[in-house]
Amino acid sequence: MRRFTWFNATSLTLGFVFLYLPMVILVIYSFNASKLVTVWAGFSTRWYGELLGNQAFLDAAWVTLKVAVASSTLATVLGTMAAYVLVRSGRFAGRTLFSGMIYAPLVMPEVITGLSLLLLFIGIGLDRGVLTIILAHTTFAMCYVSVVVSSRLVSFDRSLEEAALDLGCTPFTAFRLVTLPIIAPAVVSGWLLAFTLSLDDLVIASFTAGPSATTLPIKIFSAVRLGVSPEINALSTLMIAIVTVGVITASLISKRASLAQQRDAQAAARAQ
Repeated sequence: MRRFTWFNATSLTLGFVFLYLPMVILVIYSFNASKLVTVWAGFSTRWYGELLGNQAFLDAAWVTLKVAVASSTLATVLGTMAAYVLVRSGRFAGRTLFSGMIYAPLVMPEVITGLSLLLLFIGIGLDRGVLTIILAHTTFAMCYVSVVVSSRLVSFDRSLEEAALDLGCTPFTAFRLVTLPIIAPAVVSGWLLAFTLSLDDLVIASFTAGPSATTLPIKIFSAVRLGVSPEINALSTLMIAIVTVGVITASLISKRASLAQQRDAQAAARAQ
């Protein structure tokens, strides 16, 4: 067993400081009473109150939330279907092309993806707005869901499905009653990952958004170009809190599902 040396401890500490110290500073200065973001003038929640009264930020946040929920749901459905086909269908004509098209957004620069989608929407005459952002986010988030669900399906015990089929279930019923509950933690994790990617996206949304649909990252980027205001610190703190709650919730769900599966496996072993 490798010893935990001072070098390892120092490297780990420096890594965590590099990653999280800027976020801690941002959260602290979101409670700064001063209008200057670099000068501390006392504790205050003033900027959170002003943020709640900023209609432009609220409208952008509502658009971002709608896009994130819709695109992550579509990406989860399509990504799960794609993962099931890739893992369970074996070899079929066009499998290499299909898998390449599914995983292409993982390595494709976001600028290229956004530009190509913009040209597509212009070519088919689709006005840019909330719908085009949802389609764009679904396109690049689906591959991440597919990777997460595929990793779970690869280690899935297919004898459980076969037992359900032997007992008279149709393939769809076996998937709904047996496969889906077991891979549910991976599906939920894929949804949360797609949701987070949609909340965070700036490049693709800037190509596919229209004048009537501005997402929160676009709004923040436009505001920062004119100077960082304390309201942006407050808004960023709220986003960090939302993401943190989502990650903790996903971890608890996965842990609970894993413990339930272990208990079921132990009960089955005792029954035998």
